[in-house]
Amino acid sequence: MNRLDGSVVLIAGAASGIGAAIARRCVAEGASVVCADQELAAAQALADGLGAAAAACHCDVTDAASACGAVGIARQRFGRLDGLVHNAAAPSTNANVVDLDEHSWRRELDVSLTGAFLMSKFAVPLIAAGGGGSVVFIGSQFGRVATSRAVAYCAAKAGLIHLAKAMAVDHAPDKVRVNSLSPGAVATARLLRRFPDYEAANAGLGPAHLLGRIAEPDEIAAAAAFLLSSDASFVTGSDMLVDGGYATR
Repeated sequence: MNRLDGSVVLIAGAASGIGAAIARRCVAEGASVVCADQELAAAQALADGLGAAAAACHCDVTDAASACGAVGIARQRFGRLDGLVHNAAAPSTNANVVDLDEHSWRRELDVSLTGAFLMSKFAVPLIAAGGGGSVVFIGSQFGRVATSRAVAYCAAKAGLIHLAKAMAVDHAPDKVRVNSLSPGAVATARLLRRFPDYEAANAGLGPAHLLGRIAEPDEIAAAAAFLLSSDASFVTGSDMLVDGGYATR
């Protein structure tokens, strides 16, 4: 399919995992992409592998000038912007509200929530100027349901889901659709901080999902491509659960 043919998508947090899978899926469906990440070398390697349809840039989503610069790369390299994906996430601290330190709390909210705000602040006007498009925030099932010792993560993802809804209200007249996409557990490097390998992660976390397994990054990328495309032209202000039924339990 070429549902994204001719479009330009900026992906914040693109260097690995879900972000990299979204970049690959977007190019496969005809888009050009800007792979933005703090890990510039990894983002550049991804872009190089994707060819002329991809560019890479360093981006700290918590810094306004850096966020603005990433949007500027899309304008300079491809002349327009049709989609924004905010996938940047901080390493999470496993703690309850009593044990969590203030730095970890602020870092989680800064990257997930303030980062989405800053990327959108500069991306939305360019998307609107081109006639409209789509913004997708990568949330989590834990923005819907709580889990133990993850207060900062749960709060940040819940805020991200509602930020998408508020933006959808504001920018519908600009023909900018805004949605969040909330995965369950996904086989990315984040899980390897808790498990020795993906097989162990699947054994430990899979049973919490109705489908009995964790997701592959490509499955999340497929959902993101749908939300970015005209197939989702009547979808805005929604949180799309791609969680294998986790939140249904």
